[in-house]
Amino acid sequence: MERTATGPAAAATPPLPGLPLADGTAVVPAAALADLLDGMPRQRHATAPVPVPAADLVVVPASVEARPAVRFPRVWRLLPSPAATPFTFVYTAVLAVTSVIAAVADPDLMYALYQASSTDVAHLVRSPAVVLLASALWIAGGVLSPYALAFVLVLTALERRIGGARAACVFLAGHVLATLATEIPVGLAVLFGHLPTTSLHRLDYGISFGVAASIGSLSGLLRPWLRWPVLALMSSLLVSDLIEFTDPLTDWGHIIALTIGVTSWPLVRRWQRLA
Repeated sequence: MERTATGPAAAATPPLPGLPLADGTAVVPAAALADLLDGMPRQRHATAPVPVPAADLVVVPASVEARPAVRFPRVWRLLPSPAATPFTFVYTAVLAVTSVIAAVADPDLMYALYQASSTDVAHLVRSPAVVLLASALWIAGGVLSPYALAFVLVLTALERRIGGARAACVFLAGHVLATLATEIPVGLAVLFGHLPTTSLHRLDYGISFGVAASIGSLSGLLRPWLRWPVLALMSSLLVSDLIEFTDPLTDWGHIIALTIGVTSWPLVRRWQRLA
């Protein structure tokens, strides 16, 4: 015979979940009932905080906590590197080698090299491509020339913004177009008898035309507060040289090269967005 509990003791004992009651219903757990009723909120179990020993606490003063981080300027970005600015780095190395050669070689030998590299009318008629490239291998005035320092700083900044191939295009455009713009009128003047034939042979070499064009081009990528002072300073120096009338043909070439760089602003700004 099956034994059943009756009386007050049985009524006080809570039935086990899932077992049927006397009337045939079953006891449903609260968790299961909450799943059945979408509107019944569940009880959240708070996690007790883990006490931290006082010895492990570090008190940071408010003055130190609110102090902003100090960032030092990265001066090394002003100089060329083989990874970031390969065109400027390699070109600078080539110019350094040719400058050493010019400093230690015999003066007569250097005069012959300069003359063979000159972009005068006579050489431009015979071998224009050769002399246009060869003339850009020398620094007029040596490494102490202002254009030597400007070359490193300006070409590095320009290449970092638009890339090496495009920076080379800007430099060559100033070098080639300014040379042609100054030498072609000389050739025409000799042809029509306004200048003697000796004007067809002159020393014209160096990187100054390319540097002037690069300065004009780079200024278009600078902030306005820096762009206009750079252009004003460069223009004043070039106009001052032209007024002195020491070498008017070269001085006009510098102004033309700077103008070429300024007219390239829409192009270099588009290149900067694509870089």
